[in-house]
Amino acid sequence: MPRLCHDNGRSGTIGIRAFELEGKILQSLFSSTLSRLVLLGIGIGCSLLILTGWTNKEPTHAKQVLPMADVLIDAGHGGIDSGTHWNNVLEKDINLEISRKLYLLLRSHGLKVILNRTGDYALSDDNRWHITRSRHRKDLSQRRGLSDEIGASVFVSIHVNWSPKGGKRGPLVIHQSEGRSAILAGFIQTSLNQQQGKYRLPQEAKQFYLLNRVQVPSVIVETAFLNDPGDRSMLTSIPGQNRLAAAIADGIMSYRYFCP
Repeated sequence: MPRLCHDNGRSGTIGIRAFELEGKILQSLFSSTLSRLVLLGIGIGCSLLILTGWTNKEPTHAKQVLPMADVLIDAGHGGIDSGTHWNNVLEKDINLEISRKLYLLLRSHGLKVILNRTGDYALSDDNRWHITRSRHRKDLSQRRGLSDEIGASVFVSIHVNWSPKGGKRGPLVIHQSEGRSAILAGFIQTSLNQQQGKYRLPQEAKQFYLLNRVQVPSVIVETAFLNDPGDRSMLTSIPGQNRLAAAIADGIMSYRYFCP
């Protein structure tokens, strides 16, 4: 289905700082008005991109040093934003652990992958270009801006679900109202269903900022419900996180086979 799998690229003008070590690329947006980009080589497979100074001119050379990616993994929440929680178990920590494992699995398949958060910090702290008092909006626009600038083929946001009424468990993949996004969601949902012994369909949603603004096929993966005892046991154990990451990776690889 070429029409669904056709990707119209989109470039941005937001500057980026990057650290690459042994093939691991860490990215975060810094400012839309950077004056100098200094690239320092510090060993084989390792480079540091330092951004200094500000000007009103657009960074004309930024795109020459930005890595390209097959997959941008969005580790949900971070820093002051813990996401949902169960006692002292925080969503942001679970998201990061699953995202790290997913990163390594996709790399092992030969994909170029970017993980947008590698520690417990808020991406809003790096956002110097969006003039708003809302920390939450700055965080989301930072994630969207990075996706625009990198131009990854797909955007996969990792989250943990919660139900105030209880009784719900299992995975849910949310997608854009766009063909490739729906296909990606279908493959990931099927893989997670098989891993967790569930039968659920992915859902289209229009109320999410990232799904509305990110220009490439994008999905939000709600891996399981933190308030369900069985799901929580899976989410907080290393074997459970490994299984979740493997299922998501399998779904992404199936999508890439269908939409190369």
